Amino acid sequence: MQIAFILVEPVLPENVGAAARALKTMGFRDLRLVNSEHHKAKQAQWLAHGSREILEQAQSYPDLDSAIADLDLVVGTTAKKRHQRNYIYSPQELKPLIANKGEACRVGILFGREDQGLANEEIARCDLLTSIPLAASYPSLNLGQAVMLYAWELNQLPGGEVPQQAEAAEAQLGALRYRVRQLLDSLQINRDAKEYRWVEERLGVLAERDIHFMHTLVNSLQRALPADTTQSGSDGTAGI
Repeated sequence: MQIAFILVEPVLPENVGAAARALKTMGFRDLRLVNSEHHKAKQAQWLAHGSREILEQAQSYPDLDSAIADLDLVVGTTAKKRHQRNYIYSPQELKPLIANKGEACRVGILFGREDQGLANEEIARCDLLTSIPLAASYPSLNLGQAVMLYAWELNQLPGGEVPQQAEAAEAQLGALRYRVRQLLDSLQINRDAKEYRWVEERLGVLAERDIHFMHTLVNSLQRALPADTTQSGSDGTAGI
């Protein structure tokens, strides 16, 4: 299993350095930045004591889509309730959900801007949302602290290279999500409909064996549908 930590437009380079230090301490190496070069700043180097190689290897992407293009599961961190989602998991609850995906899953943990967090359109790109339970009198954490907490919680998950035999498309959540969207679109279920959003949200919690089962179920449903149905509604604009 591979886990990437993704910082979206971080405001302070010091926080990027602190995040790099947290990742090094917990055994992670994949640090990504969206629309930022703060990992090259001197302030980041100062805070990344003993972990400069994490900054040197960090990748910067022009937008979120390119930063998560190779990932199967994207988890967004949030400090507030999001009306678009019914389920927000604590770091402790998140760990088994990720572990159940199996070794083939490539995971990204997404952190928003220190002052504004993740925008709604960025939240929409996430499969799962997670939030750190905090005392109401002090409802926020420094970005570096948040990265450390998630890195600590997830550092015992199996790591290393993804086995070649595990890279089959049917074992990947991303492939299933694409096929389910095609199926729902062919049924002309509007992408803003509650049913559509609920299905998308629940896909993120499926265990590896359930992902295999869902691929089989989608195959059966697609075979049962008339050919003209499966070829229509692909833009998701028609709705019920």
